[in-house]
Amino acid sequence: MKAIVITAPGGPEVLSYQDVPDPVPGPDDLLVRVRATALNRADILQRMGGYPQPGQKPAHDIPGLEFAGEVLKVGERVQGFAVGDRVMGLLPGAGYAEQVVTHHRLAMKVPDSLSWHEAGATPEVYITAHDALLQCGFTAGESVLIHAAGSGVGVAAIQIAKMMGASLVIGTAGSEEKLAQAAALGMDVGANYKTEDFAAKSLEATGGRGVDCVIDVIGADYLEKNLRALALKGRMTIVGLMGGASTQANLGMLLQKRLQIRGTTLRARPIEEKGAATRAFEKSVLPHIASGRIKVVVDRVFTLAEAAAAQEYMGANQNFGKIVLDV
Repeated sequence: MKAIVITAPGGPEVLSYQDVPDPVPGPDDLLVRVRATALNRADILQRMGGYPQPGQKPAHDIPGLEFAGEVLKVGERVQGFAVGDRVMGLLPGAGYAEQVVTHHRLAMKVPDSLSWHEAGATPEVYITAHDALLQCGFTAGESVLIHAAGSGVGVAAIQIAKMMGASLVIGTAGSEEKLAQAAALGMDVGANYKTEDFAAKSLEATGGRGVDCVIDVIGADYLEKNLRALALKGRMTIVGLMGGASTQANLGMLLQKRLQIRGTTLRARPIEEKGAATRAFEKSVLPHIASGRIKVVVDRVFTLAEAAAAQEYMGANQNFGKIVLDV
């Protein structure tokens, strides 16, 4: 089969479109003919040598954390799936390929209303966003600040928070265009982080109280402002470190406000935990995606062979929603 292989740590030029052996499924697995996969920031980190695929080192270093496609083979211990089923799900890696193997607990049936491109863009960011809101203890009637409103996780989190009954959704982005697009998906208040203090704007929007939850993919650069933006007994879930991992912050606010900060990642969790997150998403969010209430936003589609150009495009940070690879 054809796949995109990372030949050495480096820039997009190290991505090679080449032949590799077909994957071999085990008794608990599905073998899937991939129709679409999508880019995530972790793919770029993996390409640069900073975020290797968890577990035993694979024979070929292939990025890709999600897939959508048709079942080619069903393991002997698998129930509930059949050859020909349209499925999508999470992967620890190896999604930039014509075929993938996945444990059946990480697979879901694709709703008839979703195209292959939409399905390929769904699992990683929508499961991550839903899981982050749950880990933040978010409940109906609360307010939430969501960073990188134009990213895949941001687009998902805005819509899921609204579906869960958010009283106020505040988002940040680096352009007025992205803020306008996020507003069309349900964001109530937008802050341009290049020209505005999002902490001050969050306090203003909540009458000085602060937000109940923060969903953060930035990390170090935003920590102190996040603490300022949070309400008394507020909670924050950090799901990414695009702005760095090390910083100095006034931890006095953590004590004074009795705040809670939780860090999380989806990729490195055991199958049991990822399977539980998949089933929770499948039950609570996927029906709303199937009905169209929650939209899967695809910014641009590249072919699998154009993976290097797709990653360059992601690196420019111009996309709103997901960048998809058509396989």
